[in-house]
Amino acid sequence: MDTTIIKQRQQATWASGDYSAVGTRLLLTAELLCEAVDLRAGERVLDVACGNGNASLAAARRFCQVVGVDYVPALLERARQRARAEGLEASFQEADAEVLPFADDSFDVVLSTCGAMFAPDQEKTAAELLRVCRPGGRIGMVNWTPDSYVGQLFQTLGRYVPPPPGLLPPALWGSADRLRELFGPEVTISAPAREFLWRFPSPEHQAEFFGAFYGPTHKALNALEADRAADLRAEMVEVVKRFNVSDDATLVLRMDYLEAVVGKP
Repeated sequence: MDTTIIKQRQQATWASGDYSAVGTRLLLTAELLCEAVDLRAGERVLDVACGNGNASLAAARRFCQVVGVDYVPALLERARQRARAEGLEASFQEADAEVLPFADDSFDVVLSTCGAMFAPDQEKTAAELLRVCRPGGRIGMVNWTPDSYVGQLFQTLGRYVPPPPGLLPPALWGSADRLRELFGPEVTISAPAREFLWRFPSPEHQAEFFGAFYGPTHKALNALEADRAADLRAEMVEVVKRFNVSDDATLVLRMDYLEAVVGKP
């Protein structure tokens, strides 16, 4: 599978909309992940597919030496702006999760929150995460599960805008069995299922919000004819409703994910 064109399309997708509007509302998962990997001050931390910098900044708050990488320049600039605004020390550079520009064993901890899971070549990505992590280090990941709201949303999107042939679903990273396949039998893996609650005025508001700001839905809606886009919006609302745990007219959206900590021998 030639991933060059796939990556170009992905870059355009994640640069569309305004991911920062979505990403900053996922900050809790990054903070909890940093606790799960038991970060210590002074550790060398790499945040892969860092987006707008949630995990990078969470690690910087713990006085780690942090580098965040992503292949979308606009997201990196947003991460830099956030670091400056909070007075945090972290560096950010453009890089591909499948070809990380670092020597073997460069980092004590490698993190990725809902980022590396979207790289086209899952095996190559996992190999790179392992390669740059030192022996005895940890890899911490937040990955959407197949049955989660995001997993179901991507299944819905795929019926309207089919993914390239041969591209595996990103939500496979949200399975502990798949992590074992990707990282091999020698690592240790702790992968508890987690959830948090995302709050919106209504299911319809959430669908409009994602349509405006979340790259994959924004791109899909703009690629469709008006009637098909309307159908997709309606289905997006129905997907949201399946995960609504509110007892009133507002939306309390249950967000399920896997919090994985992989120990490199």
